[in-house]
Amino acid sequence: MSSTQRLPAFSHSNESWHTIDWESCNRRVKKLQVRIAKATLNKDWRQVKKLQRMLVRSFSAKAIAVRRVTENRGKKTPGVDKETWNTPALKWDAIKGLTRKGYKPKPLRRIYIPKANGKKRPLGIPTMKDRAMQALYLLALEPVSESTADRHSYGFRPHRSCADAIEQCFVNLSRKASAQWVLEGDIKGCFDFISHDWLIANIPMEKAILKKWLKAGYMEAGSWNETEAGTPQGGIISPVLANMALDGLIDVLESQFGKKNTKASYKTKVNYVRYADDFIITGISKELLEEQVLPIVKAFMAERGLSLSDEKTFVTHIEKGFDFLGQNVRKYNGKMLIKPSKKNVKTFLKNIRDYLQSHKMVPASAVIAKLNPMIRGWCYYHRWVCASEAFKYVDYRIWKMLWQWCRRIHSNRRKRWIKDKYFKTVGDRNWVFSAPKPKGEDGHYRLLSASRVKIDKHVKIKSEMNCYLPEDEQYFERLRMQRLKKSLSGNMKLWKIAEKQDFKCGVCNQEFGSNDEWDIHHIIRRVDGGSDNNSNLMMLHINCHKMLHSNVV
Repeated sequence: MSSTQRLPAFSHSNESWHTIDWESCNRRVKKLQVRIAKATLNKDWRQVKKLQRMLVRSFSAKAIAVRRVTENRGKKTPGVDKETWNTPALKWDAIKGLTRKGYKPKPLRRIYIPKANGKKRPLGIPTMKDRAMQALYLLALEPVSESTADRHSYGFRPHRSCADAIEQCFVNLSRKASAQWVLEGDIKGCFDFISHDWLIANIPMEKAILKKWLKAGYMEAGSWNETEAGTPQGGIISPVLANMALDGLIDVLESQFGKKNTKASYKTKVNYVRYADDFIITGISKELLEEQVLPIVKAFMAERGLSLSDEKTFVTHIEKGFDFLGQNVRKYNGKMLIKPSKKNVKTFLKNIRDYLQSHKMVPASAVIAKLNPMIRGWCYYHRWVCASEAFKYVDYRIWKMLWQWCRRIHSNRRKRWIKDKYFKTVGDRNWVFSAPKPKGEDGHYRLLSASRVKIDKHVKIKSEMNCYLPEDEQYFERLRMQRLKKSLSGNMKLWKIAEKQDFKCGVCNQEFGSNDEWDIHHIIRRVDGGSDNNSNLMMLHINCHKMLHSNVV
């Protein structure tokens, strides 16, 4: 991106949220995080503590923490104080309020969300200030957790995803000589039962602050309840605390069954893959997993106040297959195939059916607006595996549900009339569910076809890489570019705009990630005669776009 097209930078000298120089803030925080990661690898814990203290006291880290909690999906969800930071003035005041002195977290607001098995999962919603404090201390803790993490832990870690965990399963099980037996493990109420004493003794962060969070309690039905164990689901720092509690199992297993590529490991073929609190361990025999591996795992969990769920922990042969992270991993006559699990497909279709049954009289355009993101999200999750048959099946089932929806609201009309009104022919596709655009606009809204989503090969992260170390920076640059290109592969215009900007936001100058949300900004507004040509368009983070259009800038 040329310097003439660069948007103005901001500083905090004018004491305004919209004057913050985000590029400078991110640069300062990243430098300290790199130093923390290096000190962690050198086991210089005194230096780690000193650098963490510097980071959490810096203006830059406080600003980034406030920005995170005011831009994420929960930004409109209040805690027990019913406060949200929805104006620039409130955000600026919040930065000044993030101090350790006199800090006392408020109780969590307890809510429940349904689980797939019909039970309900408790969530604890902290206040905005408590969320921001957690985000602040997370900036100092994450370089430590990344430097000490298990190699094959993929949940709630930067640059790692479910697709990486599934790909590692393929690596461990796909060969002819690979292990044939799999221990599927699930930790019972992981977030609810982690020992507070273990966390306070072993997590390298300020103990007084951590203890306050753990003992804050929660409000339910108007009364305060004490928390004796666990770290609340809903807290920003909770996933990292849980990950750090579960890290170390791979070292215990390797001490017993041999490290990778050693004679001992070839004899037992014990390999470990974890995503959050779900994990699998491979082995050469059922007896090995049940009589030797399982007791070691149970003892490891017991130290941390945890136990395995009996109903979700069992040993399976690879020819029978197993479900992991919504996908089925199985060998068919010696060939490994990973597909969307039947349970996952069924749940996805049930969500669509429930929506259509509860929205019988909404216009077709509203149905398309609701279903398209659901279909796109589900397909993008599964597009890295053998999902083409599942995609075709999903298209067929969605078509049947939409046909029934149309027949129900037009019960007195002929089938031909319904077909002509709602289903069009688009290219080589017949029966495409469509809705006319508003008056003054040409064309129709179209329902996405799952079977048109391209099946692709996932680029798995190298397990030993650390995003906080300078020597691994080039690797993460390449990985980010590969993944960003895949995420934009269906929109070449967007790709060219991003490429013109060197894949960086024009306001904060931070690199785009494949999971980032962005807006398209017109350099010359359309009302002022600006065009939709690439030369007049820029990609910006959503918050940066709002900042640019604020009256301050």
